[in-house]
Amino acid sequence: MTYASGAAPLLNTATINYFSGRSDNFGAGNSLNPNHGRLDPEGIRVSNDGKSVFISDEYGPYVYQFDRQTGERIKSFMLPDNLAVANLSSSGASEISGNATGRVANKGMEGLAISPDGTTLFGFMQSPLLQDGGDGGRANRIVSIDIVTGATHEFAYDNQIGTKNYNSSEILAINNHEFLVLERDGKGLGDGSKAAIKQLWKVDLNDATDISGMSGEANLLANQGHPDKSLFLDIRALLNANGITDANIPAKLEGAAFGDDVIVGAETYHTLILANDNDFSAIAGDNQFFVIGFKDADLGGSIFLPQAVAAIPEPETYAMLLAGLGLLGFMVRRRKLSSL
Repeated sequence: MTYASGAAPLLNTATINYFSGRSDNFGAGNSLNPNHGRLDPEGIRVSNDGKSVFISDEYGPYVYQFDRQTGERIKSFMLPDNLAVANLSSSGASEISGNATGRVANKGMEGLAISPDGTTLFGFMQSPLLQDGGDGGRANRIVSIDIVTGATHEFAYDNQIGTKNYNSSEILAINNHEFLVLERDGKGLGDGSKAAIKQLWKVDLNDATDISGMSGEANLLANQGHPDKSLFLDIRALLNANGITDANIPAKLEGAAFGDDVIVGAETYHTLILANDNDFSAIAGDNQFFVIGFKDADLGGSIFLPQAVAAIPEPETYAMLLAGLGLLGFMVRRRKLSSL
């Protein structure tokens, strides 16, 4: 792709912007314009038929669907207008100061979940919207998206732990209405400090109130309409118990997925895989993957209903590539923690 100095791709037109990681790669309209090309993908989930992936982004925010075989973007979901900022800038600070509503710059849709029945996506904003208190606020939003119709609903999530508010990095579906939410500080390996808060909380949206037309932190918290969250796992404590010190826990734990069940003796464990974002930083070291075993009893009465993704035939060259990646992944996993 050709760039001019300090500019977006020269091949961009009035209706098409080519994807890049540049913060200035946007055109006309607010930040939800699907023709914008600035893309910082954060969450990824596979469709139940195995043929496509859904990706969330923190610039727009956007949620896109891509064909796995061709890489073509086949769908752009229209997200609620209240998530958008109207005045765009390549500078995060300028974009924040130039808007009173919408997502905080670089803190858009950080997490993405898919219901096990494959019908609904759940995007998680990393921080509260500007009209809800902004970065450092207490009321984050979870946005549900019907994959077929595109219909959306919004739900408030109280991100406070103790007396402090934390940004949210990931959301993972336990079943069609209950989720694990990853809350964390920015401390640990890569930050030159010691991790303090890395936790997974369980939340149930079954009785949640749609707060789409509401704004303001106090208003959102007063209208959650669902039970309080409950702690599922203190990640920091678990890693400490496995010999990983606070200084060596990755500062940016951001990814979560369920793996295959594992039988240990007479017991069956479900597996939870956590991953970090090292921001290509030498200080943060390599990306790490932590495999954690848990049993049904650990879910506090919730029913674990994992997503079933259909296997699809792969072209011969694609299959060979996956086989190679699988071998690489095996070697990497041998060096990582397993707490089973």
